Amino acid sequence: METPIYGAVEAAHYVRVPYQTLRYWIQGNPLIKLASISPPRLSFMNLMECHMLSSMRSIYGIRIPKVRAALETLAKIHSHVHPLLDQPFETDEVDLFIRELVDQIVNLCRGGQMGLKEVLGVYLRRIEVDATGVYRFFPFIEERTAREPKSIMICPAVSFGKPVIAGTGISTAVITSRFHARESVDALAEEYGRPTKEIEEAIRWESRTVAA
Repeated sequence: METPIYGAVEAAHYVRVPYQTLRYWIQGNPLIKLASISPPRLSFMNLMECHMLSSMRSIYGIRIPKVRAALETLAKIHSHVHPLLDQPFETDEVDLFIRELVDQIVNLCRGGQMGLKEVLGVYLRRIEVDATGVYRFFPFIEERTAREPKSIMICPAVSFGKPVIAGTGISTAVITSRFHARESVDALAEEYGRPTKEIEEAIRWESRTVAA
């Protein structure tokens, strides 16, 4: 999960953010500690950290200086290898918080003041971990909402961390390549023994351009 296998362009496509945005997150004064700096490459854990940054930016409108301040304060309180994943955050769409006790919420953007909460649940539910500690990431395909199905999976233990149809080792890139070679959705569904909806989702995932 810590192997540097994703380039910045590839990672930006998987988490649905512009390349320049992701580049800003990982270079200069980075928000994420990359698995490889020279050349800059991301691990699977880095990929999921970018996914969580995307939630703060796209859904909650949290500005990057706020995130940076929160991570700096958090580092003084707890030691995390991947703080964006290891620490549950909460937000009021202005600042970031952590819950230390049942009734104690710390405002990380204001040096540890108390605050109110709203859980970053929609994005967190796209990341699952099993009993053996293996993470699975289910990226958004079209909408960044709770309604979006978990049709596509990225897991470091499956297909070398490349996108596959969830619950299988079937490559979305291979499916889409065959579709563009004029094989029908029905024929592909029959050959792979999967519902046509899954084949359509794989094609939709690979064909969709990076959101602006």
